Amino acid sequence: MHNDLNSFLLSTPEMTRIFSPHEQLRAMMRFEWALTAALEKHALAEPGSATIVESLVDANFVDLDALQREARDAGNIAIPFVRQLTAAAAARDERATRAIHLGATSQDVLDSALVLQMRDAVELIDGDTARLEAALENQVRAHRDTILAGRTWLQAGPPTTLGLKLAGTLAALRRCRDRIRSASQRALVLQFGGAVGTLAVLGSVGGAVSAELARLLDLREPDLPWHTQRDCIVEMVQVLATLTGSLAKFARDIALLMQSEVGEVSEGTSSERGGSSTMPHKHNPVACAAVIAAHAKMPGLVAAMLRAMLQEHERGLGLWQAEWDTVPEAFQLCAAAAAYSIEIAEGLKVDAARMKANFDALLGMTMSEAVTAALAPQIGRAPAHDLLRKAVARAADEKRHLGDILKQSPDITAHLSGGDIERLMDPRAYLGSAQQFIDRVLGDADANR
Repeated sequence: MHNDLNSFLLSTPEMTRIFSPHEQLRAMMRFEWALTAALEKHALAEPGSATIVESLVDANFVDLDALQREARDAGNIAIPFVRQLTAAAAARDERATRAIHLGATSQDVLDSALVLQMRDAVELIDGDTARLEAALENQVRAHRDTILAGRTWLQAGPPTTLGLKLAGTLAALRRCRDRIRSASQRALVLQFGGAVGTLAVLGSVGGAVSAELARLLDLREPDLPWHTQRDCIVEMVQVLATLTGSLAKFARDIALLMQSEVGEVSEGTSSERGGSSTMPHKHNPVACAAVIAAHAKMPGLVAAMLRAMLQEHERGLGLWQAEWDTVPEAFQLCAAAAAYSIEIAEGLKVDAARMKANFDALLGMTMSEAVTAALAPQIGRAPAHDLLRKAVARAADEKRHLGDILKQSPDITAHLSGGDIERLMDPRAYLGSAQQFIDRVLGDADANR
């Protein structure tokens, strides 16, 4: 998934732990314990078998070297894992081994274990995105009136507020959280179908065993086994990628505003943060870079999952195996992007004076749309647009404020007074519905402030 030396960039310690070998084996053991207990309930396992298996849940009995060595021949780790589990259980009570893994296939234990890990991972993502949401809400409230130039095609446009810009990220984050919750309802389900999805080995009680297994694992039972129907797992990776994409857009905007020539915001500072190995003056947007780097890998993971969907018949060949590292990596990258986004949002430094200075340095030219809109009802939109293009060109050539140029233009002053022009040059008078949009995002409490 990633080089351990770069794990600081591509995961978090908590998410790395969830998808560690130990936690995967523990999730597999939980499946085998719950299956044995379900079988025992329906008289398909010797009494006391589940207690024996439960005592092994921490999976400390596993010989990892042997597991991986044997998996090369078996094609997956489940087969040697069950063999080692059976031996460990036999050492305590041979009777407990008679029903271990009964009715299940390797894919059942591996997919259900993945689902258990994903459930923990989703909970972690939800907690991190809740913290990020709170940080963004605070920044939106703090800067709902902080004016800066809007940018289109990386060029300055009419004024907006930093609060509205951040409200866009906040709204996108909330939509992403909703998508993840919705996708989780479909993806976090039991996998139990046996060889070809019929549970034929269990005869007439297969459905009852499946229901009990789902109950013990606290997982929803699907309508039927989904061995080669991978749409819900694919959807999960897709929504994670959408979240990292929204966070990367946020990080990109902050990084652009951090450019030395712009200098309108910056990441939180510390004595060592964002330094350069050669340039003492540097304050690099390191958290922004980490979020963007995490997302850069996500489209490839989504593509891999989409390619892996065409799995053959009842059990796939090779494409299921392609998912094994892909799903954990998607969660790890998403966790990293969320963690670094929290750092950005909570520690954001805003230079409102620099924003004003940058806006003023544009000599009023970004207010040309406001003047055009005021003239259009009187002379028509196209003539008004043409007049303002000429006035802006003159202001740029002469390096004079657009308002001064307009006041000296008879074609303009025939319709607008000097006072009108002054008002049209005020960026605070040309924010349109910005505050209303912010109120919608923040909710009624803010709207009624």
